[in-house]
Amino acid sequence: MNILLVGEYSRLHNSLKEGLQQLGHHVVILGFQDGFKKYPVDFPLHLKWNSKFLKKAKVGIYKLTGFNVSSYFTYRQFIRYRKKLTQFDVVQLINENSFYCTYNYEKKILQYLFDNNKKVFLMCCGTDYLTVDYYFQNPTFKSLLLPYLDGKVSAKEFQSVLKFRRPEFKKLHQLIQLNVEGIIASDMDYDIPLRGNPKYLGMIPNPINIDKLSYAPLTIDGKIVIFHGINTDNYYKKGNDYFEKALTVIAEKYGHRIEIITTRNIPYQDYIDIYNRAHILLDMAYSFDQGYHALEAMAKGKVVFTGAETEFYDFYQLNQKVNINAKPDVDYLVDQLSFLIDNPNEILTISRNARTFIEKEHNYIKIAEKYLQTWTQ
Repeated sequence: MNILLVGEYSRLHNSLKEGLQQLGHHVVILGFQDGFKKYPVDFPLHLKWNSKFLKKAKVGIYKLTGFNVSSYFTYRQFIRYRKKLTQFDVVQLINENSFYCTYNYEKKILQYLFDNNKKVFLMCCGTDYLTVDYYFQNPTFKSLLLPYLDGKVSAKEFQSVLKFRRPEFKKLHQLIQLNVEGIIASDMDYDIPLRGNPKYLGMIPNPINIDKLSYAPLTIDGKIVIFHGINTDNYYKKGNDYFEKALTVIAEKYGHRIEIITTRNIPYQDYIDIYNRAHILLDMAYSFDQGYHALEAMAKGKVVFTGAETEFYDFYQLNQKVNINAKPDVDYLVDQLSFLIDNPNEILTISRNARTFIEKEHNYIKIAEKYLQTWTQ
């Protein structure tokens, strides 16, 4: 098959591409490289007018004229590639706003892909119209909306999420819903809001390239190393404020028995290299299931604080811990970290369980096969 994957978050489409290539398919990726993370793409797009000064100028122009400079330049870049973006058997969009454009330009790009390719599918692995609408209708649902509802994040800072409540994004959602063959969720945080949608095809777990993520059994012959990697754009959405407060307590409580590593906004490869020697990784406090970085860390045998609610354990029929369910609760996080530090054998057990789980449920080649089955059913 000839497959076009549109967009890249957290290396998801790259791992899927690698799995599909192992099965003999031709796959290319079109999209942005996800900011400072710089994931590889075959047809790269670059967000123009996004530096500090130019961003202010762009906002001013938009307020005065309704013209979005960045969207225009993204569309121009797409046009340069357009002859190479036809006749694919399958096109998969990573999001309802994969090109980060305003409605008119996003519609032009999408319509071209709809008109010139055989089948188009939508992946739900982040916020979009349906998920954001569900989160607002269910305000106690454990989601990244909670810090906004708690007043920690302003509407301006939360625009990347709130934009999906605007009428033009509802129109965009309706356009996509009408034209795609179906919608696929990547984990339970998106599976739950999509249940009952007529285009929903089910959940396919994130693909993890276990061949690139070697597992070395953990050893504890000195300090227990805790890693906390922060993306400042998502600081509150990930619950980093709770993690930082918990780490302050842990540092005072255990002192020389632990080492805490905190990074901010570093490229993907640097992120991986730094956390390699960690035993424990703090990822996300507002989720039911694991995001991509959490899964990669689990593949390497790290004990990851992430989403692992009862629904997750039930879905995979797990009876052993494969990670630690994180919550936006400092005392709870301190208790969980303390238990691991005081019981290092538990770290070793969860480490082994984590790798086994990834090999069984997230193997990139098996996941690629599930995508092929879904696309061709």
